[in-house]
Amino acid sequence: MRALRILLILVVVFGGLFVAADRAAVYFAEGQIADKIRSSQGLSSQPQVSIKGFPFLTQVLGSSVDEVDIGLDGVSATADGHQVQVTEVSAVLKNVKIDSSFSSATAAEASGSAHISYADLAKSAPKGATVGYAGADRAAKGQVKLSGRLADVLDGAGIDMPSSVRALLDGQDVTAYSTVSLEGGDTVRLRAETLPELPVPGLNEQVRDVVNYDLKLDGLPSTIKLDRITASESGLQFAGTGTDVSLAG
Repeated sequence: MRALRILLILVVVFGGLFVAADRAAVYFAEGQIADKIRSSQGLSSQPQVSIKGFPFLTQVLGSSVDEVDIGLDGVSATADGHQVQVTEVSAVLKNVKIDSSFSSATAAEASGSAHISYADLAKSAPKGATVGYAGADRAAKGQVKLSGRLADVLDGAGIDMPSSVRALLDGQDVTAYSTVSLEGGDTVRLRAETLPELPVPGLNEQVRDVVNYDLKLDGLPSTIKLDRITASESGLQFAGTGTDVSLAG
């Protein structure tokens, strides 16, 4: 009985040491991965990295990690020269294979998401216009609302108007409901679905040309190829998936 008791104590002690060593290895690896992602993606802040699965050391010996979750509080990107804040940036990498030198890794599967508020989107909207929530029904169709004083929108686009036309438009607002789509993983495309009937012939098409525009985003992390976009009450939500995603430096 005494020998069995001693054996059990040794098992508990060595088990505790193994768990402590395993957790320390995870903590170190998470820091290394965060550094690698920050340098390879050119990020201004350190990402949060969480390695899933236990024990970690046996995963490393097999050169494969079950899952790595990555999060960022925010990323500064540019939209047609205007700085915008991309928030709620996250990625889930699964079946991550580590190369023999431990200098790079490749995820067999990956998924990610990001968010841009309407306030940030408005920074690169046509002059005189703002971008906002279109309501639950229209948002479900992927639509946003562009609105502003009609004369200001036309002036911002450099469209000359005779004084008689300007008098007709004085104080008139215009609202367009535009469908948003994502092109090439980095370009938001807005296309007006509806416009109010305007009092001057041909003016509708001029306004449509102004509110139909593409918004190219630069500086987003390239770990995930974003390919879906939805409109919510607070802004635009981006999502995407990838395969064989490299984390090489």
